[in-house]
Amino acid sequence: MVHLANQISVYLEIGQKRTFAGAVDWPGWCRAGRDEAAALQALCDYGPRYARVLHGATIDFQPPAEISEFNVVERLAGNATTDFGAPDVGPHSDRMPLADADLQRFQTLLQACWQAFDGAVQSAAGKELRKGPRGGGRDLETIVEHVLGADVSYLGRLAWKQKRDEAASRGAELDRTRQAMLAALAAAARGEIPTHGPRGGVIWPPRTFVRRVAWHLLDHLWEIEDRVEPPASVPGR
Repeated sequence: MVHLANQISVYLEIGQKRTFAGAVDWPGWCRAGRDEAAALQALCDYGPRYARVLHGATIDFQPPAEISEFNVVERLAGNATTDFGAPDVGPHSDRMPLADADLQRFQTLLQACWQAFDGAVQSAAGKELRKGPRGGGRDLETIVEHVLGADVSYLGRLAWKQKRDEAASRGAELDRTRQAMLAALAAAARGEIPTHGPRGGVIWPPRTFVRRVAWHLLDHLWEIEDRVEPPASVPGR
């Protein structure tokens, strides 16, 4: 959904304390700031890092050189989740049906994100992640467990039942959950997923599902990279 030549369509999710800027056509590329300007600058700063995630995938992505290349097409009211620190309101274009080409592109994008995350985890293995100023921050094992648990919960937002196999290794569970995600996404694209859950809960459109899964995964991927690097590292390094 690019309305101006050579520009990237962006939506803003505006909370009371925090604003997220997200690229409409690039799930996972979504960053926050204290206001619109800060969020857009953060999104621009992370463009090269998002490009590296997609490196090797059959998706052509060119990061912007400056925020003037963004075209804000929608401003959305955020909520408590927004202010807590997670994007929670997808653009209206997320309600569009998912064509076969879109499905294939999103599946490829998710697989690129998974590969990049696994690479970051492998590179950080055996290294101590820097703590926050008050000694906070999950260790590597806890981050991976957190991501796995979130992925299982996200599947529920597509009305897809997935229970943790406690007897399986974490690697096996990651693989099984990711395969379930691809299957659930394909089912949603075919219109096989209901719009409401059995208890009336809202089911995410497939585009929103991909957007949230990719954002959460990349947010923790970049957390791992930043915390295993010296403090002087910068977002777009």
